[in-house]
Amino acid sequence: MSVATTSPISFALCIPKRSYCFSNNSLAHHPFSYSNLLPRIINDPLVTTPVPPVIGHPRSSFRRPPRAFDLPASGDPSAERLVVLVIGGGGREHALCFALGRSPSCQLVFCAPGNAGISSSGDATCLPDLDVADNAAVISFCRDKGVGLVVVGPEAPLISGLVNDLVAAGVPAFGPSSEAAALEGSKDFMKSFCYKYHIPTAKYRTFTDAPSAIEYIKEQGVPIVIKADGLAAGKGVIVAMTLDEAYEAVDSMLVKGDFGSAGGKVIVEEYLEGEEASFFALVDGENAIALESAQDHKRVGDGDTGPNTGGMGAYSPAPILTQELQSTVMSTIIVPTIRAMAEEGCKYVGVLYAGLMIEKKSGLPKLIEYNVRFGDPECQVLMFRLESDLAQVLLAACKGELSKVSLNWSPGSAMVVVMASKGYPGDYEKGSVIRNLEEADNMSSDVKVFHAGTAFNAEGNFIAVGGRVLGVTAKGRDLEEARERAYAAVELIDWPGGFNRNDIGWRALLQK
Repeated sequence: MSVATTSPISFALCIPKRSYCFSNNSLAHHPFSYSNLLPRIINDPLVTTPVPPVIGHPRSSFRRPPRAFDLPASGDPSAERLVVLVIGGGGREHALCFALGRSPSCQLVFCAPGNAGISSSGDATCLPDLDVADNAAVISFCRDKGVGLVVVGPEAPLISGLVNDLVAAGVPAFGPSSEAAALEGSKDFMKSFCYKYHIPTAKYRTFTDAPSAIEYIKEQGVPIVIKADGLAAGKGVIVAMTLDEAYEAVDSMLVKGDFGSAGGKVIVEEYLEGEEASFFALVDGENAIALESAQDHKRVGDGDTGPNTGGMGAYSPAPILTQELQSTVMSTIIVPTIRAMAEEGCKYVGVLYAGLMIEKKSGLPKLIEYNVRFGDPECQVLMFRLESDLAQVLLAACKGELSKVSLNWSPGSAMVVVMASKGYPGDYEKGSVIRNLEEADNMSSDVKVFHAGTAFNAEGNFIAVGGRVLGVTAKGRDLEEARERAYAAVELIDWPGGFNRNDIGWRALLQK
């Protein structure tokens, strides 16, 4: 039986209501442009019947039907039953579908495009043929199916303006506008924003030509951090421990163009020594509620070695984020950001994900980066622990009513171990067969396998089609038990083409 913990600290900000989008001000005229990311609006007719998940695949008969949702005994029978559309098809979106599916107020969950694991688990009805880059098609689907809430998972649709168009069409959408999403879409934008509003972050310089960047690196010395300005699927950050590594990073971004337009501008940033942590807050434009703490593992290898990835595992709660530190993060980083966005004429609505460094020398948090969506894989442990009605919580954020909300969490800890294709984060093969997933998923009610990059082959077997493929997640009375269950489930999965770290949670366990 779940037990509700004390609700997180919330801050109601006394700021005037402003328009959702930027007005003519300094941030609106920031040189970062989204024009190249905006999807072309296509007016082709949309098939109005939902596409059954994994239709035509041999395993489609194993798909559980969407669950029937019952209102809680104390609920109002006349209360609104929501149809929810989740945009995305990764592990984060699977976790969101799972949590929404458990929401008493949620009648049905669609996921576009979704993936094989989401559809086979019955956590949502997947829509592989709905073009999520076609905002008009998404709006048409929402109107046809009576969708009462759209939850946008990945950053790309947020940056391309999907929420802008949904809100303009009268469809409630959880996520920031394209203008507000610049906090993630451009690291140069984010850094200049932090400097303008005195939000603690590492010192930096921005460059568009390699010789100037290399000269600055020589002056600063190593270690030093090189970042591509734009979105690079979690691979655009290089922590250079030698000058040669730093020069190579600059060369790959500004000379070779390995990151495309995302690397046309680079940020050379001070190296901060300390421990990283992830901090999440739900924001409705004026109010912010902190979620439970979490910590991920970015490096690909055990002992935090090797190149950075999108994340190889995570756990919640994170002991490094004490209640005192969480209050400091809210008061010095989250709240000033929300106020500043409103001051610039653009309310921030959605989840604000602060990547933090808890500095070794000061013990205080500094902002490494902002993300404008749930982290992946942190979302998996957070959604597995959440006991509140997620649909109503996110809808309250859309309506500016988070001040009325408190969040309940299961006790203990949760851990997710990411299983990735061999070769990741570099080149990797697709199509390797994964077996025994059902055995792992069914080993305990405290274990859940979230799918990030799976599909079905012609024989009906799960195959890997991505870099990070599975998020094996478990709960326990403490971190040790959660870890034991997660790795026990990993051991059940038969996937010669995959690998995982074997030390997720090592920092927290070492401290304990």
